[in-house]
Amino acid sequence: MGEEDDIYTKDGTVDYHSNPANKKETGTWRACPYILGNECCERLAYYGMSSNLLLYFKNQLNQHSTSASKNLSNWSGTCYITPLIGAFLADSYLGRYWTIASFSIIYVTGMTLLTLSATIPGLRPTCVEKDVCHATTTQSAICFLALYLIALGTGGIKPCVLSYGADQFDDADEVEKKHKSSFFNWFYLSINIGALVATSVLVWIQMNVGWGWGFGIPAVAMAIAVASFFSGTRLYRNQKPGGSPLTRICQVLVASLRKYRVEVPADKSLLYETADAESAIKGSRKLDHTKDFSFLDKAAVEIPSDHIKGSPDPWRLCTVTQVEELKAILQDPSSIARHF
Repeated sequence: MGEEDDIYTKDGTVDYHSNPANKKETGTWRACPYILGNECCERLAYYGMSSNLLLYFKNQLNQHSTSASKNLSNWSGTCYITPLIGAFLADSYLGRYWTIASFSIIYVTGMTLLTLSATIPGLRPTCVEKDVCHATTTQSAICFLALYLIALGTGGIKPCVLSYGADQFDDADEVEKKHKSSFFNWFYLSINIGALVATSVLVWIQMNVGWGWGFGIPAVAMAIAVASFFSGTRLYRNQKPGGSPLTRICQVLVASLRKYRVEVPADKSLLYETADAESAIKGSRKLDHTKDFSFLDKAAVEIPSDHIKGSPDPWRLCTVTQVEELKAILQDPSSIARHF
């Protein structure tokens, strides 16, 4: 029985059939090339399209420098806001695999539309000479529709890909845990390779060959990224959606305030925790109690009114693991980005 248990991961990951992940058939370096290829091509597409976007606004859409800068800033800001949406959907409903997959399709749609807007007569701005062009309202609208589809698409990819790569390694396995560190190195290398090619080769193509090719190549790269990601489906380990961290944090805060008069027992083993071996938070192991931010421990103090309707009310009683999750964020504010 022990040998059979060693076949499967111990971190709660499952395969694409939602069965416990087999360590010999899924995850580790057999799955990572598809994820790394996805990230390299996606970054090449993003930087290849965005690096020269200001000049495109000015020269092709005939926008004043002030308007072009404002539009670029608005679009760039959107690219950094949409990951909050993607992270929430991945944690709460879709899981990382389906979030990356669905938003990648949106991304490719946006890249394709952007390429068409710079290539097809009627969608392409009319130019009287090189870099002296005039775009109609419709042409500009199509261009910005494409760009904001891309911004939405990157919102589902950016917060999930790194974590999804980490999911392929079981922390309970010491060998796999060591390999995870190497994965992070290869991940950032793939980002830099994509960015390097984009900001050198693709920028030159846009300035010397044409915007159609300059946007078309990133579009093809993104299509390759999607194909790379889907081709590794059978090899991936997936964490089940564990619910929104934001909701869990609010529950701890509300439960703590409701019990501000309740005394925390000296014996911390009396604090509420699930009896199961696994945490109540899917995809997370149980966390041990810590002494920091002791006021929050009140959320895990069990009183009779917590069970009025049978099962505990999560807005009145939280597990130790849930409380410790919030403590970890308060101790390391930079971890907020990893949670959301």
